[in-house]
Amino acid sequence: MRAPFRLIGSVLVATLLTQVTACGSIFYPDRRGQIDGKIDPAIAALDAVGLLFYIIPGLIAFAVDFATGAIYFEPGRTAQVAPEKLKEAIGADGKVDNHKLQTILETELGRSFPLDDPRLIQHKGSAQQLAMFGLQPAA
Repeated sequence: MRAPFRLIGSVLVATLLTQVTACGSIFYPDRRGQIDGKIDPAIAALDAVGLLFYIIPGLIAFAVDFATGAIYFEPGRTAQVAPEKLKEAIGADGKVDNHKLQTILETELGRSFPLDDPRLIQHKGSAQQLAMFGLQPAA
């Protein structure tokens, strides 16, 4: 009789511990206490993985990260780079210099991106796409 109660108790404790923890609170405890900001897509994706296993743990992970503020980037930090800074990577012929772009991204975001990887798929843009972002074609 004691074995089923211990098994049920341990499963219950494990389930509650997984529901109470959230990715942002675990990986970035220094972010707690923020009220709002830009949402960190990596933490949101990790919380969404909880939705794949069970709905309740995923929702609780999102709720904990939003309630503690751990899902938001630190104030003044985003995963975006201003278009004006990216203009430095465009050459006079209108082509993007991957080496310059990589150094800009490393200095602005603090992460390195493998832009010289042969598996990288590059898409060509159009003047209409530039106009959507408020940029003028300068080639």
